[in-house]
Amino acid sequence: MRLAFIVDPLPSLKAYKDTSIAMMRAAQASGHAVWIIQQPAIHWSALHGVCAEATHIELLTDDDEWYVEIDRSVVALRDFKAVLMRKDPPFDMEYVTSTWLLQRAEAEGARVFNRPRALRDHSEKLSIVEFARFAAPMVVTREPALVHAFVDREGDTILKPLDGMGGSEIFRVRHDDANRNVIVETLTHRGARTIMAQRYIPDIVDGDKRILIVGGEVVPYCLARIPKAGETRGNLAAGGRGVARELSARDREIATALAPQLAARGLLLVGIDVIGDWLTEINVTSPTCMVEIAEQTGFDAATMFIAALERACAA
Repeated sequence: MRLAFIVDPLPSLKAYKDTSIAMMRAAQASGHAVWIIQQPAIHWSALHGVCAEATHIELLTDDDEWYVEIDRSVVALRDFKAVLMRKDPPFDMEYVTSTWLLQRAEAEGARVFNRPRALRDHSEKLSIVEFARFAAPMVVTREPALVHAFVDREGDTILKPLDGMGGSEIFRVRHDDANRNVIVETLTHRGARTIMAQRYIPDIVDGDKRILIVGGEVVPYCLARIPKAGETRGNLAAGGRGVARELSARDREIATALAPQLAARGLLLVGIDVIGDWLTEINVTSPTCMVEIAEQTGFDAATMFIAALERACAA
């Protein structure tokens, strides 16, 4: 199969830990041709439909020089066997526009994973309200008064924007925090931006667990991202330490409940986040942690993903 990966600029990817590169290497090992597309290159024309300048690469084992370019040309997205949207957030209007173009490409015959409409419909923070029975108490609002009321009621909370990633702009706020007013004002842009407030979960000291769901099947290991000393964020981008673990009974309960519903919506790869016994996020844009899980457990989720992709394309 000829596969197109829409990713961030190649020099920004770190081959020793990047899940997209692990997926590309697994695809090549399975006999598939790997092409790369940059988000700004996606466009529509009356002559070709949705197309993009694409680069055919060969994956190497060296993590410093990890690819060589073979060819470059403008290709209609429908001419690939599958297109994999792996561009990192921010989930801004350019990202939304890309989903519109990718949805148009689907209408022209392209197979896109994760499906563009599903990407657009699943806010990685807000989508947990659909599964609130698994989530800790929370409120989603732009009204500072409602945020303050929640902080007063819970006593110890986490406040975060709906469009962040990697732990950006996440604050732990207690009811007696001297900086509470300015934090709420800053995060909500004085009532102009909607945020999420969640009950603080003390189990974060044992890690923020990333659980992968591939083609509706739950990977049996998670990566617990343990905060560094003095931190409340376990994100690897914020200095967290990743430790692979087998899923607990509660982890599996949550993941298996979500898996069939998310897969039915065209979400081939999902990364849910669980702290203690509570679901905190559902990541659909570019879920990570495959490399760390493989290195520590030997479980190859990237190859599992390519097998699921092959089945989806054959269906």
